Amino acid sequence: MTRSGRPRIVVAGAGIAGSLIADALGADPRVEILCLERAQAVDHAEAGTGLNIGPNAIACLAAHMPERAAAIVRASLPWRRWTIALTDGAPLFDLDLSDVADHAGIRIRWAELYQLLRVPLGHRVIYGAELVCAGPGRDGRPMLAWRDRCRSDVETMSGIDLLIGADGRYSRVRTGFFGEDAPRFLGVCLYRLLFPVGEDCPIDDYGQWFNGPNRLLAYRVPGGFVYCAGSFPIPPDAPVPEAMKRPEALRAAYTPQSGSLSAEAGFLVAAIERHTDEIHWARLQDGTIHFGAAGVLLVGDAAHPMVPTLGQGATQAVEDACVAVEEIRAALDTGRPLAEVPARVAARRAARVRFVVDFSREATDTMLAGADPRAGTLKKRERPFMEKLERLYRDVPLPA
Repeated sequence: MTRSGRPRIVVAGAGIAGSLIADALGADPRVEILCLERAQAVDHAEAGTGLNIGPNAIACLAAHMPERAAAIVRASLPWRRWTIALTDGAPLFDLDLSDVADHAGIRIRWAELYQLLRVPLGHRVIYGAELVCAGPGRDGRPMLAWRDRCRSDVETMSGIDLLIGADGRYSRVRTGFFGEDAPRFLGVCLYRLLFPVGEDCPIDDYGQWFNGPNRLLAYRVPGGFVYCAGSFPIPPDAPVPEAMKRPEALRAAYTPQSGSLSAEAGFLVAAIERHTDEIHWARLQDGTIHFGAAGVLLVGDAAHPMVPTLGQGATQAVEDACVAVEEIRAALDTGRPLAEVPARVAARRAARVRFVVDFSREATDTMLAGADPRAGTLKKRERPFMEKLERLYRDVPLPA
């Protein structure tokens, strides 16, 4: 890539944070920006399952990037309620998010979200670019190398003024500059599934159903689909047992002693049985928080891998992107070196992210081995939890 003479920013990863940053800065004539994405250009059309994005992300994005926020909201379904029940139908919790948030959240398919975020990047993103290595160059500034996944060619870029690691939980940028970060497993299997709504679907807004610590979570997303995330406890340092991946084992995990499932839980269990071969299996984990160092900024899951219990992974990536763009523009306005941006982002984000990571882990209590979902959920209705939830949704980073 020919050097333009302008400060060079490279974004590794065109996920939520990376796409928002590259799009926001792409038209700024003061900076040269390039985004590298491992996936191919067409891969987002079939990407992933579904996700919910919290009210705090929508509030933050509306304040910093209103056009982006409006486009995402238009393509989504609103997340307005959070209900919790037992799988036999006994209700435990029913929250109107407007009681604790200033905006509704959203529900959307990953494929649709990627379409919204990546298409505007145009020529600023190179698809099929798999990072090979990243680290300090001879001049002390970041450098990296990537392989074209189609041709196997390797290209190297040095003299980067700001490298942004937005390449996810297993970030090559983070590993290359700061070493491996061993994940902390919570002892919970989390699996994900997206399936067509079909007939007589009782699922709509965000709901959870428990049988002991075994949990089902589901909601509709645009396009006539239901997103379902199931979980059950496993030994903390063990893989997901193969026996638990069988349809009959999954049905048993969610069936109460009475043997009678509610309409919602019965619908989900039947869908899980039909689509077992399509399930995405994972384990709940988080890690240490690290926003980078001079010249290297980490954002999203690369900076703060967290458990998804409160739907804050993608949500915090949005907050990161908004603050990062603001600090980069401030550096360009004042003539400060871009290498100082990571420290300034960390100063604004570290305490907020620490709170979110800890609160997400705390909220996972009802999913752990031996948990009593009735007692744990009733505790979530009390003032201390509600105050934290309000802080989560309303204490967002607004433009300085």
